[in-house]
Amino acid sequence: MSNKKMITAALPYANGPVHIGHLAGVYIPADVYARFQRRSGKDVAFICGSDEHGIPITIRAKKEGVTPQNIVDKYHEIIKKSFSDLGISFDEYSRTTSQNHRETSQDFFKVLYEKGKFTEEVSEQYFDEQANEFLADRYIVGTCPNCGNENAYGDQCEKCGTTLSPSELINPKSMLSGNVPILKGTKNWYLPLNEYEDFLNEWIIEGHKDDWKTNVYGQVKSWLNDGLKPRAMTRDLNWGVPVPLPNAEGKVLYVWFDAPIGYISFTKEWAAKNGKDWKDYWQSEESDLVHFIGKDNIVFHCIIFPAMMKAHGNFKMPKNVPAFEFLNLENDKISTSRNWAVWAHEYVEEFPGQQDVLRYALLSSAPETKDNNFTWKDFQTKNNSELVGIFGNFINRVAVLIHKYYDGIIPEGNENADELNEITKAATEVESFLENYEFRNALTSMMNLARFGNQYLQIEEPWKTIKDNPEKAANSLFIAAQIAVGLAQICEPFLPFSAEKLQKMFNVSQLNWSDIKNKKILIKTGHQINESSLLFSKIEDDVIDFQIQKLENTKQSNKKTNPNANPMKDEIQFDDFTKIDLRTATILTAEKVKKADKLLKLTVDTGVDVRTVVSGIAESFTAEEVIGKQVMILLNLAPRKIRGIESQGMLLLTTKADGKLSFVTPDETVENGIEIG
Repeated sequence: MSNKKMITAALPYANGPVHIGHLAGVYIPADVYARFQRRSGKDVAFICGSDEHGIPITIRAKKEGVTPQNIVDKYHEIIKKSFSDLGISFDEYSRTTSQNHRETSQDFFKVLYEKGKFTEEVSEQYFDEQANEFLADRYIVGTCPNCGNENAYGDQCEKCGTTLSPSELINPKSMLSGNVPILKGTKNWYLPLNEYEDFLNEWIIEGHKDDWKTNVYGQVKSWLNDGLKPRAMTRDLNWGVPVPLPNAEGKVLYVWFDAPIGYISFTKEWAAKNGKDWKDYWQSEESDLVHFIGKDNIVFHCIIFPAMMKAHGNFKMPKNVPAFEFLNLENDKISTSRNWAVWAHEYVEEFPGQQDVLRYALLSSAPETKDNNFTWKDFQTKNNSELVGIFGNFINRVAVLIHKYYDGIIPEGNENADELNEITKAATEVESFLENYEFRNALTSMMNLARFGNQYLQIEEPWKTIKDNPEKAANSLFIAAQIAVGLAQICEPFLPFSAEKLQKMFNVSQLNWSDIKNKKILIKTGHQINESSLLFSKIEDDVIDFQIQKLENTKQSNKKTNPNANPMKDEIQFDDFTKIDLRTATILTAEKVKKADKLLKLTVDTGVDVRTVVSGIAESFTAEEVIGKQVMILLNLAPRKIRGIESQGMLLLTTKADGKLSFVTPDETVENGIEIG
């Protein structure tokens, strides 16, 4: 087994924050694996960074009226802080807009170009004449040929999920100008993936049929069975890494060409800071490369990037690509556009000091081989019943009893007791499961040790035997202390913040994994432990209800046809509505109310009578322009004095997007006094 571990986590896209789907499907499992490998004595490089190129970023920038750089600067910092706050222990977290990344990806492209690995092809692409630029697929909208959705993108219909090409859209239009685009020829550089089919079949289909996850293997096999086609590695855009060739102005590297090269460029940055050679991790047979990704990235990491590295010739292939499936939220697909998500940065703010609770809940629901589901009620149960009720309860009992009976000093006990084998068993199981990327099973093995500890204390009852059999009580608490320290060591990859608290509580240092497995005694007789504190705290119903209500508010907001509309007012009964007397009316005269900038005094013909109404419309209308206006009036509103003038009714108006008022009026002139309703 190789001593070096080159571990990468999919680059998060810097056009929004990180949510629990990202955490459960990539970053927390990758962190657990990296932490475990470090504890096992491996030379680990755990690398990631923000993916800052591509169309969605430019679309967001245009929508917000800022530059793409503004967008990526904002979200890079939010994402980086979220990872740090949740204990994701990257050795390097960088970004693809760095100068180092630009040079590395351009050098990579030039190597392939000089080796003749690309083909140059001229193809017709949609072009916006008014904007004077070629349109990426996401800048083209039209009618979906599959479901009739009139707002389908050029690459996918988000209503029915069908993958599309721009040429398939009915009535395509440019998102930049709204005009109908034309087809125009443009040259790009293609990587002929079909030339790498034999290599990919031999390396993956034959070489990894027994050790890669079935969801990854199956998807790759399906792609290869369908036959691969050349794929453009450049794009006609103005945001990205410029193509490093003469006469390539206005062209950038395809985002899925430059993004995975980020793993290499970021490793270079880390190696330079730490006096290492990056090539030892990417080009040496002594290194294992492992990519942690979501299932939507399988084709890029198992077909396109390996083909790129094979074409280059100086890189080794990944040992494994343990892609995860998707995590749903409250039985619905997580969606950033619909704000249907639990955002990492918001969780950290709303659950201070409870990072490990989220790590535990997401690991226990990790979508390893199929989509899984996160609910707030399940999150609460996992915390209250498992972390508090099992893990925390055991630790607290051990520490409290040792302080109570032995002043915090570990008593004497049997150093060859059979119960101590449970620590070795748990450490061995966790190791085996993590080496095979089975994170849920590894977490269960860790928790089973806590369960065993609780059961052991219940059977031994040292709080009773301390009176009539103090030697037995001492032995049972000696053994319980070993189990507690075993948990403090074994839980670290999963619950790093709790492990740190536990190691301080028991006054021990972090051990390497072989010591946990092989040492019978993890804390010696006579060792002084520190004061105990609660490891986990119960999460009450009102906290969970608040989170559920947040999602319900999101659901209701998503139903709005006008996102700026205010929420509905309190419900009324039909009988209340029948009391309202709405009538058509005409404004006869109008004048400003003295010393009141907003008020007009109006004389209104209601068909029933002529009356005075004071209305706060002077900032939207002059007195002259409202005379003769037919309006709607609430006739039976009780009179009230405004600035000494009795106002007899209220006119119906609404507020436009620009903040100006607008009268609610009939479509055509009708008699005054007509009832409405």
